[in-house]
Amino acid sequence: MSKKSVFLKVGLVMMLVASMFSGCANKDEESQLNKDQKSGSIILSTTTSTENSGLLDAILPDFTEKTGIDVKVVAVGTGKALTMGRDGEADVLLVHAKSSEEEFVTEGHGIERFDVMYNDFVLVGSKDDKANLKELSPDDIVKALSIIKEDKHKFITRGDDSGTHKKELSFWKSNNITPEGDWYVSTGQGMGATLNVANEQLGYTLTDRATYLSMKENLDLEIIVEGDENLFNQYGVIQVNPDKNEKINADSAKQFIDWILSEETQKLIGEFGVEKFGQNLFNPNAKK
Repeated sequence: MSKKSVFLKVGLVMMLVASMFSGCANKDEESQLNKDQKSGSIILSTTTSTENSGLLDAILPDFTEKTGIDVKVVAVGTGKALTMGRDGEADVLLVHAKSSEEEFVTEGHGIERFDVMYNDFVLVGSKDDKANLKELSPDDIVKALSIIKEDKHKFITRGDDSGTHKKELSFWKSNNITPEGDWYVSTGQGMGATLNVANEQLGYTLTDRATYLSMKENLDLEIIVEGDENLFNQYGVIQVNPDKNEKINADSAKQFIDWILSEETQKLIGEFGVEKFGQNLFNPNAKK
């Protein structure tokens, strides 16, 4: 056999081997691509309270471990979160303004709304309680706000169309009060930032209990009004309508809904905060 024939045969063998390896590599890449497309990631638009309290950091790793789906959290006020849903900029919402959430679904922006968990709002203020609300109105939020306005004690509002802000405005409306003036200070920020402003200005503010407890060690604020049934704070989860645009990850969003409503995740939610604060910060109440 000539040297030329030998070289040709060796070349053919090398090309065949290279082709085999290339095929395997392509299949591996294709498999990984399919895996990535199947799992992918979702955008969760939610309230600052679920992030500030530490709840999401505590439970989301479980979802990613079980599904391979990464969750990109956008923590804003409920109003902004609902707007993101309307604009097709999120896959799933976790918010706390039930009437607005139901309207969101009725208008066709969301598939269905489910209760997830609840806690409560509390009115906090400086330890000296300048309005003497602990004595005059310890469990009546509407009366407490009326006293604050009458004597023009400093009140710090989020002013950001969040679920907390919506709830606060409903209380003023119950009193036929339009809050305005130097005593009424709007931060336009999330719950954590607003608590810090209230702390600096020794003012009153409405907050969800979870965020307050998570920050309590660094605040000179106490719970002044609590226990009013009007302070009930329900959270809901909604899958954004995938008809909004082709970027919405409907399958992964559905998996998130199923996961957060599952018995195992509800147990995680119910246990969160017990070890550190001696009480759970959220009460699970999901119903499918």
